[in-house]
Amino acid sequence: MELLVVILDAALGHLGAAVGAGLAVIGAGVGIGSIGGKAMDAIARQPEAVGSIRSNMIVAAALVEGVAFFAIVISLLISFK
Repeated sequence: MELLVVILDAALGHLGAAVGAGLAVIGAGVGIGSIGGKAMDAIARQPEAVGSIRSNMIVAAALVEGVAFFAIVISLLISFK
């Protein structure tokens, strides 16, 4: 019976890590999509500011990607615990 509890505990840990990684990827996709959409709206309103808007969009997207990679690494560390 104790072996079953240990196996179930490990399985739930892996499941939680997989769900966490999936949510991180979905969140990053939504965030980057939102950033891109808002940047396109801003460029449509002020075409002369395209360079500034593009550079700010790239920085914001990189920050979102960094947070997503951090969340995936934490999920992997939980999985290999």
